[in-house]
Amino acid sequence: MTSEGRRFKRAAGVNVLGNAVKIVVEGAVGLTFGSVALVADAAHSVADLVASLVVFVWGGSVYTDPDETHPHGHQRIEPLTALFVGSIIVLLGGNLFYESVTALIGEPEVVFDVALLGALGFSIADMYLLYRYTMRVNVDLGSSALDALMIDSLNDIYTSIAAVVGVFGVLLGVPSLDAIAGGFVSLLVIHQGIQIARENVTYLVGAAPPDEDYDRIRGSLRSHPAVEGVHDLRVFYDGTDIEVEVHAEVDGEMTLREAHDLETELITRIRDVPEVGDAHVHLDPSGLGEWKDAPDSEANVPVGGDSTIDDGDPVPDRTAE
Repeated sequence: MTSEGRRFKRAAGVNVLGNAVKIVVEGAVGLTFGSVALVADAAHSVADLVASLVVFVWGGSVYTDPDETHPHGHQRIEPLTALFVGSIIVLLGGNLFYESVTALIGEPEVVFDVALLGALGFSIADMYLLYRYTMRVNVDLGSSALDALMIDSLNDIYTSIAAVVGVFGVLLGVPSLDAIAGGFVSLLVIHQGIQIARENVTYLVGAAPPDEDYDRIRGSLRSHPAVEGVHDLRVFYDGTDIEVEVHAEVDGEMTLREAHDLETELITRIRDVPEVGDAHVHLDPSGLGEWKDAPDSEANVPVGGDSTIDDGDPVPDRTAE
């Protein structure tokens, strides 16, 4: 395994340990004194524990070299892992919300004790240290799976603060605030899981990245003196990496060897753009137009009697200059 892979594994392992400790402390204190808010926060960390275990086991595959079964590498395993994390969080959040509503309708049986505040204080410190550590490791790695764990740790701080409000409600003689805090925590949990899932679905379905990435890639090509034009620019996610397909218009009189060397230079330029994983460049003689635009091209032959194959770009301003 590469050094990046080992750092990833270590960070995921620290997340596993940090969440396990939080579950034990909060769960034991919450059950002892009947606090729905603490039990909800501890149960949320069960999802975090499962998520960090999944990331620990599967997420590091992205750092494995391509093989016969995955010739393009394992980039999509990481967002798939993060999507699983998000799904688990949403399901658990729904269950926590149900438990909170049930406790609010019934008669809350929670007893105030300073241990409740102590457990929450420990939880906040635990999650803050975990968040800072994961963020520091991920500055260089840029892992979406570690990002998901990092955001989860940060949100844990907010949910623990909400639980503190519930505990103070018990102290002030308003035990229903504990159940209300538990419900608020569960809604934050659901929102967090949806956000993580939505982001990683984008990576998995090969969606287009933001317009800024198109501009950076087009600029890297047009800055080369031999490139006279750029068209049919396709940019999409392959896992968390960006894949690029593009046609570059060049002098049609250059030799095959010169064209080969130029293509290599252009591919290198594109791959140097941040977040780009791979690039495919097709060189076109400038001024000739595209084969698919020819009247007798197969791209313009009707299919099924009422439609045509058209692989022209659906967003002209992104692909042609």
